[in-house]
Amino acid sequence: MTVSYRQPGVVLTDRRFTVPLDHDNPSGETIELYAREAVASDKSGQDLPWLLYLQGGPGFGANRFIGKQAWLGRALEDYRVLLLDQRGTGHSTPVNRQTLPLRGGPAAQAGHLTRFRADSIVRDCEAIRPEVTGGAPWTVLGQSFGGFCTVAYLSTAPEGLDTALITGGLPSLDAHADDVYRAAYPRIERKVAAHYARYPQDVERARRIADHLLAHDVVLPNGYRFTVEAFQSLGIMLGGGEGSHRLHHLLEDAFVRTPAGPELSDAFQEQAQGLLSYAGHPLYALVHEAIYGQDARPTAWSAERVRAEFPRFDAAKTLAGDEPLLFTGETIHPWMFDNDPALRPLRETAELLAARTDWTPLYDPARLAVNEVPVAAAVYHDDMYVDTAHALTTARTVRGLRTWVTDEFEHDGLRAGGPRVLDRLLALVRDEV
Repeated sequence: MTVSYRQPGVVLTDRRFTVPLDHDNPSGETIELYAREAVASDKSGQDLPWLLYLQGGPGFGANRFIGKQAWLGRALEDYRVLLLDQRGTGHSTPVNRQTLPLRGGPAAQAGHLTRFRADSIVRDCEAIRPEVTGGAPWTVLGQSFGGFCTVAYLSTAPEGLDTALITGGLPSLDAHADDVYRAAYPRIERKVAAHYARYPQDVERARRIADHLLAHDVVLPNGYRFTVEAFQSLGIMLGGGEGSHRLHHLLEDAFVRTPAGPELSDAFQEQAQGLLSYAGHPLYALVHEAIYGQDARPTAWSAERVRAEFPRFDAAKTLAGDEPLLFTGETIHPWMFDNDPALRPLRETAELLAARTDWTPLYDPARLAVNEVPVAAAVYHDDMYVDTAHALTTARTVRGLRTWVTDEFEHDGLRAGGPRVLDRLLALVRDEV
């Protein structure tokens, strides 16, 4: 049963699909996928081509727009849009600390989670495409991890694609997770330096908060253990266009005077726990490094191991001297499964995933080299989340792929500059520029 309703300028329809949990066993267990169909109100009766949107992440449901926000308004000029909650996210059959015990113990849970990478997401898309489009190929717009999924789509089922549009999401085709993070930490350091250049007063503020956390056991109201490493991880905000400003506002009034001396304010702690908790998107923490697994080598907490190669990120050593504290970025660490109440029950499951040695390839360079699907990709110069050099190497591997390399936007350019970004990519695939 489908339900349609309206927002300003848009007709929305809730769509639900049933797909195999394991596509290699189509007669086995099934899961549900949820997607929201969007069409411009004045075009709701027209036979329009379809655009499938694949959200960034992993672990996030599709954007919940109101009306024609961001890039959606531009897309609705040409397409009927399907905003898919990828398996395990949003309204699709959820995967979290509450549902995973239904699978059994940690080993069974870890095995279950191997089915939530780009390869399974692509097969989901192909499973629902005949029902949505009547079998016609569709355009896919992949943001960040959604772009990784789009490259996997081009590798395994290009016949399902009319056009592929990628924003901030061209993955390395063969890099191990260690290579990804070894390239990431210097980029993160540059973003932190740029933040302090913009807000020099934050140098002392960040050092003071870190010093307090090293000296005190702080537990946030939701039960999150707020360690100095957790504080540093708030640097993930620096990869977005407004992230530096948001971090600055967070640091402005962190302390309050109390009878016992200065303490972190309730307001600061409330904001921090909302930014740190993975309760709303646990898959991000669980399978983040697994999206880079493509061979017999385990990921083995890659971001944590590689961080040791960059001692400037060690908070205790920094505070012993006079250097600015370095924040970290898009990295997942084992301590998160100790600190976060939403992740604690899944610590052993995460350890088993990190030790796994039977990852299968997600991309097919040979097939990409003879690609015939029109592809355009926005590559954000010095993107904190996706290495530009890796992205451009992949761009050269995919036959016919056209890039737009820009420093006008950060990684969230599709949100911040939606119509302009989408216009540029559509012009590239249509040979208008």
